[in-house]
Amino acid sequence: MSKVHHVAVIVGSLRKASINRKLALALAELAPPSLKLEIVEIGDLPLYNEDIDVSPPPAAYTAFREKLKDADAVLFVTPEYNRSVPAPLKNAIDVGSRPYGQSAYSGKPAAVVSASPGAIGGFGANHHLRQSLVFLDMPVLQQPESYLGGAGNFFDESGKPNDSIKGFLQKFIDTFARWVETNAKP
Repeated sequence: MSKVHHVAVIVGSLRKASINRKLALALAELAPPSLKLEIVEIGDLPLYNEDIDVSPPPAAYTAFREKLKDADAVLFVTPEYNRSVPAPLKNAIDVGSRPYGQSAYSGKPAAVVSASPGAIGGFGANHHLRQSLVFLDMPVLQQPESYLGGAGNFFDESGKPNDSIKGFLQKFIDTFARWVETNAKP
């Protein structure tokens, strides 16, 4: 039996009923047995400030960093705000990558899914996030690309994905599972 890889899922939207949270939950449900996805909440993280990141750092920083360190991989699921990532997601990247030289992200395989009710599916946010992940030394899944436009129509009233998107999500999460298996540290 292969190892079960723990995946920290970071959702860029803080809204509990957001499209991106529904998407993250759908991916967790569709994940093969080799992956265990867990949403790591980012809403309570104070804005990153080196002045408060001292001994001891804020408890929220420590808890967040520990969850990242315990994960084998990271999945980012984000909307697009002003052609970039939402501020809470950027803050989560900053908190997890500090103190300098002690990044909790380094070397962890990653993937990015962006979703939006708009036509281009968060393309700008997806690529902007990828720039940061390169610097963080994260091998990022390249294919299938995942810019999900019209995402407001993907879920039923209970939050379950409909047939128009379910096949793509299954392909994506199965490919990500193989990516994690290949790139996760032993």
